[in-house]
Amino acid sequence: LEVHRIVEVALACKADAVHPGYGFLSESAEFARACEAAGLTFVGPSPAVLTLCGDKTQTRQLAHSCGVPTAAGSTGGFQDVAQLQQFLSSCTPRMGYPLLLKAVRGGGGRGIRVVRSEAELAAAFERCRSEAMAAFGAGEVYVERYLEGCRHIEVQVLADNSGNVVHLFERDCSAQLTHRKLVEVAPARGLHPVVRDRITADALKLAQRCGYRGAGTVEFLVRGAPGDPAAEHFFMEINPRIQVEHTVTEEATGVELVQAQLHVASGRSLAELGLSQSS
Repeated sequence: LEVHRIVEVALACKADAVHPGYGFLSESAEFARACEAAGLTFVGPSPAVLTLCGDKTQTRQLAHSCGVPTAAGSTGGFQDVAQLQQFLSSCTPRMGYPLLLKAVRGGGGRGIRVVRSEAELAAAFERCRSEAMAAFGAGEVYVERYLEGCRHIEVQVLADNSGNVVHLFERDCSAQLTHRKLVEVAPARGLHPVVRDRITADALKLAQRCGYRGAGTVEFLVRGAPGDPAAEHFFMEINPRIQVEHTVTEEATGVELVQAQLHVASGRSLAELGLSQSS
């Protein structure tokens, strides 16, 4: 995954654009900048948006600025457990346990630990930090209240270069093992239309506020009984790339997402692709 070599090969092939797939380089601001500097179109968000979405504390702050609910937690990361303990002791009201420790630059279910008591905190922090450092090269960790019994709902969004954004509804990815998704279902069963409207509206709000471009996924936790119109939702993160499970949405909506990505990257608008929220 050597950025300069990939760019060299793309130029040698006289390519116009580079699609990064859904691997590590798909979220690399460095790779996106290198493509742009070489005159290649990066099929994905801008380097600035990739940088923003790569820092989960920054996207939590984005959600706060948009009035999108998040689980109670920190707005920044911690390098050691003493900093975290100081934060927890200063919280008003106190957060209490259980807590969720997450790598600031994590993903794919790595760098996450549930902490159910103060006695577990130091060891869990170190495991989370070391795993994040090994996987992502950055060991900073943030904390949020662990919300039990929630569903994991993600909203597929698509944006063009003119600030137009649509959602292609949601996928339920609650079936997981060690925080890794196993099964996805679209549309989410038992999600009240009122709750769906609130979640998708917030996904659009976040994508528009950060100047998103291309395909992405905005992820939420939903707490409440199936079919409950009063179920609460909480923003988790933005995945600034096409995901492996995008084909579930393609089957549900009939929209070819990778094809749409390529059209958007070439400068076409959502309207030119016949994509509007009403359609």
